[in-house]
Amino acid sequence: MNVTGLPPVVKKAMILAAGLGTRFKPWTDQHPKALAPINGKSLLQRNIEYLQRAGIYDVVVNVHHFAEQIIGALAVNKGWGSHYTISDETDAVLETGGGLKKASPFLEDGHFVLMNVDILTDMDLPAMIADHFRNHPLATLAVTDRRTSRYFLFDQRDELCGWRNVQTGQERLARPADALPRAPLIQKAFSGIHIIDPAIFPLIGLTDKFSMVDLYLDLAPAHTIRGWDHSQSRLIDVGKPESAERAAQLFP
Repeated sequence: MNVTGLPPVVKKAMILAAGLGTRFKPWTDQHPKALAPINGKSLLQRNIEYLQRAGIYDVVVNVHHFAEQIIGALAVNKGWGSHYTISDETDAVLETGGGLKKASPFLEDGHFVLMNVDILTDMDLPAMIADHFRNHPLATLAVTDRRTSRYFLFDQRDELCGWRNVQTGQERLARPADALPRAPLIQKAFSGIHIIDPAIFPLIGLTDKFSMVDLYLDLAPAHTIRGWDHSQSRLIDVGKPESAERAAQLFP
C-alpha cells in the first residue's frame, strides 16, 4: 500500500543491449547496435535520457556483442548522468527473458521498466507507469495498432490471452480456447517496453535462453499481463539501417 499519499514511482530500468543486431549490418560488423548514432546520439544514450525524463536514473544494461564498446561508452560518458550497472552476457547471449532473469539481483527491490535499446519513442512513460499501478498487473506491455507480422492478443479488458504470427499462421493461446472470451481477441503490436512487478522473478521457471514472450504466455493463465495502448505516440524500431534514416527524421 502507498501510505505516503504520493503517486507511486519507478526508480529503475533495464535496457536490453546484448543483441547481435544482424539486421543492422554493416554497422554491427564492427560495433554494437546500441551505439548506432541517430543525429549524433547513440540509441543507448537516447534511451537513457528518455528514462531520465520519467525520473529514472538507475539503469541496468546487459551486454554481449562488442560488450567492451558499450562498457567503454558508459564509462567515458559517466552513464550520461545516470547510475548504471552492467549485466555481463559475454559468455552467451540469453535473449530477452534469460537476460532479465540474470539481472534479477539488481531489480528485485521495486517495480521497473524493461526496454529494448533499439526502440525510440515519445510515449508518455509516466502515464504508462500510472496505469500500471492503477491496475496492479504482473506486467504492463506498451502496444500500438500498427501493422506488423507478430502480435500479442488481448481480450476486451486489455489482458494478455495469446500471441500470433500472421505471416506463418503460428498462434499460441495462453488459455484453452473454451476458456477464452467469446468476443474476438484484439491484435496489438508490442513496442518493446514493459513495466514489471518484481514479483515476477520467483515465478520464472524457464532457464538459460528464453524470450519474454514465452514467459508471459506461461504466466498469463494465472497472472494478469496487461496491454497499454499508445498508438498516438511516435515510435520506431531501429532494426535496419534504413530505419535509422527514418529515426533521424522523427527524433532530431
